[in-house]
Amino acid sequence: MLDYSYMDIFIPRDLTREAARQLLTEHAEYGQWELARVRVHPDGSRHVRLRRKIMRVRSTL
Repeated sequence: MLDYSYMDIFIPRDLTREAARQLLTEHAEYGQWELARVRVHPDGSRHVRLRRKIMRVRSTL
């Protein structure tokens, strides 16, 4: 079974779409995060949830 860790990001309405895309791209490339959910609120702000797999290392002893 896969386990994930989650990170929530709040993107205000005054942040441009290009700046939001750049922010999420950097998290994906350098932190190995993937997009799990985006909620767009009526005021234009966005709530983004990112996830990544938790790597579990098994002992070889």
